[in-house]
Amino acid sequence: MAQKPAIPKGTRDFLPQEVAQRTYIFETIRKSFRAYGFSPIETPAFELSSTLTGKYGEEGDRLIFKILNSGDKLKKADLEAIQNGNLARFSNSLAEKALRYDLTVPFARFVVQHQNEIAFPFKRYQIQPVWRADRPQHGRYQEFFQCDADVVGSDSLIYELDFVMLFDDVLSNLKLPSFTIKINNRKILSGIAEICGETEKIIDITVAIDKLDKVGEGGVVKELLEKGLSDFAIDKIKPLFTFAGSNSEKVTAMKDFLSDSEIGLKGIEELEFVLNQVEILGLQKADLEFDVTLARGLNYYTGAIFEVKANGVKMGSICGGGRYDDLTATFGMKGMSGVGISFGADRIYDVLKELDLFPQELSQGLTLLFANFGEQEQNVCIKYVRELRNNNIDCEVYPSAAKMQKQMTYANNRNVKYVALLGENELKNGMIQLKNMETGIQEELSFESLLEKLLKE
Repeated sequence: MAQKPAIPKGTRDFLPQEVAQRTYIFETIRKSFRAYGFSPIETPAFELSSTLTGKYGEEGDRLIFKILNSGDKLKKADLEAIQNGNLARFSNSLAEKALRYDLTVPFARFVVQHQNEIAFPFKRYQIQPVWRADRPQHGRYQEFFQCDADVVGSDSLIYELDFVMLFDDVLSNLKLPSFTIKINNRKILSGIAEICGETEKIIDITVAIDKLDKVGEGGVVKELLEKGLSDFAIDKIKPLFTFAGSNSEKVTAMKDFLSDSEIGLKGIEELEFVLNQVEILGLQKADLEFDVTLARGLNYYTGAIFEVKANGVKMGSICGGGRYDDLTATFGMKGMSGVGISFGADRIYDVLKELDLFPQELSQGLTLLFANFGEQEQNVCIKYVRELRNNNIDCEVYPSAAKMQKQMTYANNRNVKYVALLGENELKNGMIQLKNMETGIQEELSFESLLEKLLKE
């Protein structure tokens, strides 16, 4: 018995109409990236494992898809490691390459490797797939596209402001009715750890509180206790879980909370700049919210942190990002500040699909189909098709003189806009019967008139 075809969990096939909808998302994002002065680059689908590991924290490293060595390279397997029960080291010895987990770390590698070929500040955008060995669920895939924009070579807060505006522009252009841009600063989180007397546990604290939406206050407290935080520290942190008020009220409260933390107050200062400038410039549709529990759980963030959620939709964040002042240092290039954001195209696609926000014209299929009445008529149609295609009109000839019902069924399935009928009588008269498949209206035209009509549409 033949094996039933299937694809791995966490991946998806896309039909032509779905590809058109996704292309609409990519092109909308790409247009805004260009408007903000970003240039495109591409990096390989897989990197050296050493490039990726150690950049995403312990949880992130576990989700990296590793590529098994082949041939003689398998001889490099660390058998001693497996005998000693060190599965992580053994696994690493079997895989020298891995699929990229995101686009940011490969970009940092790219910058260091090509530093003599690019001008700083360097502004790049990148739209490519990434892979994560995550548990598949609604809105969470193992293969998905990221649409990233980053700036390296400047610590100017103007770029943080630009990224807030860019979130607003792209999602407003995609007609998303309501969404919230959440913002925080990693320096504020460092200040919180300092005030709690747990500076060394900043990673544990940020990873835990970043799960507040998923596991609630009780779940976060449980994880903090498991990580060894003192009762004093947890009591200090707990009021932040129910932090409320306007952005200005939250800023004032956090200034008091962090009054004894220099790094914490620096984070507040950076945050205030962005909040104040956005208030002056205004946003189209977005709400900008200071969320002190926003951490995003990635080790490389050092300043501003962003996350965007669509309101009224059961979906995780659809965009995110932040500043990473020392990411390139891991590749030997110190003092290179960077900040970037990512649009989760697959989640955005799911949100637009759920809210029925895709433009109607994206569902349009082939513009024109010539029905096939036989070899003589087909030869004339082929010549017409050639000229129409030269004028950028998508069209084709049905491949055989099948029954008309079959040809029309094909036209309906392809969502064809017009069907051109060129039979024996039309061939003699030098005319074409053009049928509008949506309205059913049929008109007789010369080829020149047909071409003129389609060019006007």
